[in-house]
Amino acid sequence: MRLIFMGTPDFSVGPLDALHAAGHDIACVYTQPPRPAGRGKKDRPSPVQARAEALGLEVRHPVSLRNEAAQAEFASLNADIAVVVAYGLILPQPILDAPTHGCLNIHASLLPRWRGAAPIHRAIMAGDAKTGVCIMQMEAGLDTGPVLLRDSTPIGATETTADLHDRLSDMGARLIVEALTHLSDLTPKPQPQEGVTYAQKIDKAEAAIDWSRDAAEVDRLIRGLSPFPGAWFDHAGTRVKVLGSELAQGTGPAGTILDDALTVACGTGAVRLTRLQRAGKGAQDADVFLRGLPLPKGTQL
Repeated sequence: MRLIFMGTPDFSVGPLDALHAAGHDIACVYTQPPRPAGRGKKDRPSPVQARAEALGLEVRHPVSLRNEAAQAEFASLNADIAVVVAYGLILPQPILDAPTHGCLNIHASLLPRWRGAAPIHRAIMAGDAKTGVCIMQMEAGLDTGPVLLRDSTPIGATETTADLHDRLSDMGARLIVEALTHLSDLTPKPQPQEGVTYAQKIDKAEAAIDWSRDAAEVDRLIRGLSPFPGAWFDHAGTRVKVLGSELAQGTGPAGTILDDALTVACGTGAVRLTRLQRAGKGAQDADVFLRGLPLPKGTQL
């Protein structure tokens, strides 16, 4: 099929590769404009732009798709379909209507649960037992369109957003190729009215660890915000991100380190911190981290 691909972050690269490998005619790739990044704050292309250029594909990165000129350029590609994966811009109706078969979205949740910007983070933070990917026919509402295909996967007890991100990206790549292969045979199913939740964008203010909360809640916060933005605590003027954790045995005043393995008491129960990162340093497993910043038993965080 002749298609337009629209995506920006790492999550979108796997589906782009899969569609290219499947032999589809990718007329153009739309992505967010290059952004300043790194210490030099030089403009850096998105992961999708970098991959698309490596594949020899045309790339466009308009700031908006709301003006008539941008919409006419999009329509002039005469695409059979557009595939949208974490693109980052709201698509106005003329864009949704331009391809012959409209626009399909790869969404990383089991809709209607976790519509919105941060479905992977929110599924872990909420303690969901499973999540998945839906291939959805896009319409004007926020992730409200009918679903053509879906698949699910369990969320492991120690999985982080990074772990789940990679698995769901692979799942989305497989499902979108399947959806385009069997498009004429698929019947879009309206989403149920019950069970709708919204995955609000992660606010950095959510990332401060409150040790007075239940251990399961603290553990889910840490895993859900790993690697970005990273749940954190301050100790002796040093901010420490926690990028991995697991539930552990132990009780004590909330925020107290209970042993030499970085088990920390919570309001109820305890968590063991397994991977940490100091500002300006790389991420480290707990045993390596403690050599550089000792946090002995009895330390109050």
